[in-house]
Order: sequence, then structure tokens, then C-alpha cells
Amino acid sequence: MSLDSDVRTAAALLGAANRVFVLTGAGLGVASGLRTFRGDGGYWRDTAVETLASRAGFARDPDLVWAWYNERFAAYAAAEPNAGHRALVELEGHVPHFFLATQNVDGLQKRAGSRALVELHGDLQHVRCTGCSYRAALDAPFDVAALTHDCGGKIRPNIVWFGESLPLEAWDRAARESAAADAVIVAGTSLLVHPAASLARVGDERVVVIEINPEATGGPNVLALQTGTEIALPAIVAAIASNPRGAAP
Repeated sequence: MSLDSDVRTAAALLGAANRVFVLTGAGLGVASGLRTFRGDGGYWRDTAVETLASRAGFARDPDLVWAWYNERFAAYAAAEPNAGHRALVELEGHVPHFFLATQNVDGLQKRAGSRALVELHGDLQHVRCTGCSYRAALDAPFDVAALTHDCGGKIRPNIVWFGESLPLEAWDRAARESAAADAVIVAGTSLLVHPAASLARVGDERVVVIEINPEATGGPNVLALQTGTEIALPAIVAAIASNPRGAAP
């Protein structure tokens, strides 16, 4: 099938759906100039991501970890939401019930205007303390001179690291919304990170999954569009908008 045909099919499926759940990953930010973890040109130099994004790595060398996150913070702050982010915001207004769970920590989907949204892996717009409930906004690169909090704990990014549990409230809400959906969009993620990948419901033939990723993984219930999210998502939303719900075919 051609991309145009797949776009029309995806638009028809979403246009008929009552509940749409979206799971996004790092590929959504590529058109905003952000690199992915695992793709070509991914973060970060020759250091394993697991070394930089773990409690053990932070305990061993918090200056190095913060150098990495400060570099990412600067990249996120300079980036702008792209056509894929904006299309998802528009889609929210075209379906009766819409919910989006992102694995991204860049804040771009929120900046684009999404309302029904949870950030499963935290965000880099806040910091928190390892020793107490302290939490604060991060609106500039973190000054490691302020690393030690008054309680004696260390100030860390508000990010879910390898080996840590997802925020319970965000996970529970995303799991409920995924389970109730009759259409799922998987955008810009290769579904390698668990437990978030389970939200995609690949293999569950009770739901249709529309996968948008240059390296699509596919599945028995998956319509795979092997292209960038900034290309496919606006095209799908435009097709839905041209044939509003309830309009004659």
C-alpha cells in the first residue's frame, strides 16, 4: 500500500473511533532537531545512557550526569514543537475522547498545547531531591554548586531513571486510557522501553494500532506507516478534518 492509501485508512479508522489513545516516543522530536537515544546520532558521545540515567551513575558522578542533562535541557529549550506535535493537538479536537501518554521528557507536547496528557518518564523542566519531597521548576541549566539540598539529599532531574518505577498516578491513568481505547496511535517509538511499550496493545486484536515510525515494528493488528511523524500525523489529521464525523462519505 502507498503512504497516501495508508493515511486515508488511518484517518477512516480514527474518524470512526470513540476513544483514541496515543503513545509517543523520542522519534516525535526528531523534526524539532532533537536526537533520539538509540538511532543514528543518538545521545551521548561514547557514554552508555544507562550510566548517565541511573541512581548508581548519579551517585558515582553527579557532575557528569548533570552535564548531560544540562546539555539536553539547553537543546529542549531551544527546540520548538513541530508539525507532529501540533497535529496531535488538533486531533484532540476531532475525536470524542482523546488521551496521550508520552515517554518524552522534553516538554514539547505540553508546549504545543495538549491537554489530555501524562509524561510517563517525568520531565526536565523540574528537579527533585533524593532525600525529601522537595521539587522545583528548572528554568535554566542546573548549577551543580546547588547540588546538595538543605536536607542533605542531592538535587536530581525529575526524570525516571533505569530501574525506577514510573509515577504511579501517570501510569495508572495511561493504563486505564489504553485499555479503554478502540484505536491506538504509536508515534515515534520502537516500543523497546517497558512497561510503557505494553500500552501500545500490539497483538491485541480488539483494537486497531496505527504505528508511525521510520522503523516500524508491525503486528497482526497494526497499520504501519513507515515515515516521520511530522509527515504522517498532519496528513492523517487533514484527512479527518476534510471528512468530519457524521459527514456523508
